[in-house]
Amino acid sequence: MNMKENAIYIHIPFCDHKCIYCDFYSITPLDKKEEYLACLKKEIEFYAAKYGEGREIISVFFGGGTPSLMEPAYIKEILDKVKGSFNVRNDAEITLETNPGTVNRKKVEQFIGAGINRISIGIQSFHNPDLKFLTRIHDSALAEKTVFYAYDAGCHNISLDLIFNLPGQTLRKWSLNLQRAIALPVKHISAYSLILERGTILNKMVLEGKVKIEDADTDAMFYEHTIDFLTRHGFNQYEVSNFAREGYECVHNNAYWHYKEYISFGTSSHSFSEGRRWWNYSALSFYNKAINERGEAVAASETLTKEQMLEEYVMLALRSRGINISEMEQLFGGAWLEENKSLITSLISSGHLVNEGSYLKLTSKGYTICDEILTKFS
Repeated sequence: MNMKENAIYIHIPFCDHKCIYCDFYSITPLDKKEEYLACLKKEIEFYAAKYGEGREIISVFFGGGTPSLMEPAYIKEILDKVKGSFNVRNDAEITLETNPGTVNRKKVEQFIGAGINRISIGIQSFHNPDLKFLTRIHDSALAEKTVFYAYDAGCHNISLDLIFNLPGQTLRKWSLNLQRAIALPVKHISAYSLILERGTILNKMVLEGKVKIEDADTDAMFYEHTIDFLTRHGFNQYEVSNFAREGYECVHNNAYWHYKEYISFGTSSHSFSEGRRWWNYSALSFYNKAINERGEAVAASETLTKEQMLEEYVMLALRSRGINISEMEQLFGGAWLEENKSLITSLISSGHLVNEGSYLKLTSKGYTICDEILTKFS
């Protein structure tokens, strides 16, 4: 029997405070964390009964919020429930998002003992003024210490997040960030542009004229430098914002970008299976109430048409590994390739796209205008 590869995401909404740029659902009080744990386990049981057969779990990702704020025993209890309910592959990637200031060496060792084998650290910057602006709870020294907490504890699959195009950030400062990052024992770097999200404190500050965000040309300059610097230093770009040493691409993120199915648990989480997408209530009180009443907490859902699935497949593929031509034809037929033949030829001629083996892939030049290119396809 062929097993369908799936990913699992688990949202831990608890944080010590809300950063000014963050739009993910998070809460600071911890008084409901035990009730939330009980509800997570109920939700896992509910979906295991529905989707447990015929699926092999290739990754489990604890995101948030700040999962590393929890005790290792808390994370272990959730992970044990997942492993007891689903067919989790022995070599599955198990990631914990971790913020400096929430762990020490001993706590990281305990997370590894609980089953975590990949640590993703939200550093954002190695410059203290940037960290103060972003309202992070750590400084640059603690950021570096956290990487070594993970490495010395035996986790050598370490990723870190950085943000570029911050207010007042120069290209030299950003380059120093990248230099400090690659000097650390990390295998993966996610580099994101600062994005204004509605409802965040940062967006309010910009609207009030307290903060100025640089224009698109400046943003592109930072991004192009990022691609050039990291690829020259052995970090292969495998998605618009993600770079990895050979063999260390994030399995979980690739599941999304390669259009595999995923089941997610917890507040505000999104799932995708059998052509249907659904998402949970964000508010913890709504989520807990729904789980206790019916075992799931779906706020809304949609069934995708073949056209919608094709559009998503193209978008995700071009953001990452590229379009696998034979796979696309098998899934959707050859009409899309024929309809976009002249545009594809033009993008190859301009150096934005390359036909590499059986894949149509964006070049580094193409990545810089990825969103613009995607809008051109019919």
